[in-house]
Amino acid sequence: MRLVLAPLASVALMLAACSKSSDVLEELPNSSLAGAAREDVPETRLESSLTRPVTIGEDGPRLDACGAMGQAMRVGAKGLAVRAAPFAEAKETARMAEGSRAWVCTRSLDQKWLGVVLAPEPSSDNAAEPADCGVSEPVDRKQAYDGPCLSGWVSSAAIRLVAG
Repeated sequence: MRLVLAPLASVALMLAACSKSSDVLEELPNSSLAGAAREDVPETRLESSLTRPVTIGEDGPRLDACGAMGQAMRVGAKGLAVRAAPFAEAKETARMAEGSRAWVCTRSLDQKWLGVVLAPEPSSDNAAEPADCGVSEPVDRKQAYDGPCLSGWVSSAAIRLVAG
């Protein structure tokens, strides 16, 4: 009798342990957001609040802070989304219209995103020269851009290099 009861007891214990598996799942934290209620956690790990500043000065202290000028090409009527980080899920911060120019300062490791500083529209008195964003001269070291112009990340497929 003992031999028959031992396997039955172990099966009963295993079934009891599995009976509330859905309750355990609901109590587990979602990714790195431990402590957040499960219904408050977004479905994706990437949130729209992710930001990554554009880095300038990557070419060293003897070259311009941003080494090239690019132009938005084939972006359609809606324009090209400028994002806060090099991810499609990152928050959109601006849009570049067809033909708009930006200084290209850095790129993502996978080469799919360019970190840019948007060139403001030229003033009416000097239409050929865009306003100074502080990236057309050398900087001492590699650093995050914190100048007066808008910066962000755009799809590299939509930018054509025009200078640099």
